[in-house]
Amino acid sequence: MNIVKEANGSALHLKVEGRLDTTTAPQLEAELKSSISGVTELVLDFAGLEYISSAGLRVLLSAQKVMKKQGKMVVRNVNDTIMEVFEVTGFSDFLTIE
Repeated sequence: MNIVKEANGSALHLKVEGRLDTTTAPQLEAELKSSISGVTELVLDFAGLEYISSAGLRVLLSAQKVMKKQGKMVVRNVNDTIMEVFEVTGFSDFLTIE
């Protein structure tokens, strides 16, 4: 998995590429924990994301809980495969997906 980070004031954009699974989820979790303080807008760009597992979903849920208190979180460029996972798990009901 590759994460490209772009910080602009209180906005944080993370481009996540590859597979977000049990092996790579801790990497995204660590990046979010170290970067999310003071952020009011978190954008996760999934244009390059090929796969997400339950471990990846857990990281998204954690980030959503934090961002609900301090701003907003948006998930962008979700492919059909990832969108299906979001729909089946109910994540599409509470994530803001553009």
